[in-house]
Amino acid sequence: MLTRYKNIKPFITRDGSEIRELMHPMQHGNTQQSLAEATVMPGGETLKHKHLVTEEIYHITQGQGLMSLGEQLIEVSVGDSICIAPGTAHNIRNTGDIPLKILCSCSPPYRDADTLLLESQSPTNELI
Repeated sequence: MLTRYKNIKPFITRDGSEIRELMHPMQHGNTQQSLAEATVMPGGETLKHKHLVTEEIYHITQGQGLMSLGEQLIEVSVGDSICIAPGTAHNIRNTGDIPLKILCSCSPPYRDADTLLLESQSPTNELI
């Protein structure tokens, strides 16, 4: 199966980030995982959240940021990959001056119902 970036409509997830589902079972027919691109604008930050059963891998493809992962704060930049275990609180802030782009791989596939927000306010930023 094949997807084309130009044909994928972005949407906003529960954590406030803009997502393009590059490959997801609900749209594309794969079964065990999902792959998405998240974009966070300069100065932007996602809401702190955790996933109850999903393991995520973030791979930074553009920009730089500060990631909160459990009790850790980690500076991230192009080429870095971060594994987020189920149940681990996390969020990311763009600390650069260009959009932060992240490939997000989820297994099992991403579902809003598996996302528990740990902050109730809106993100304090502008996401594209």
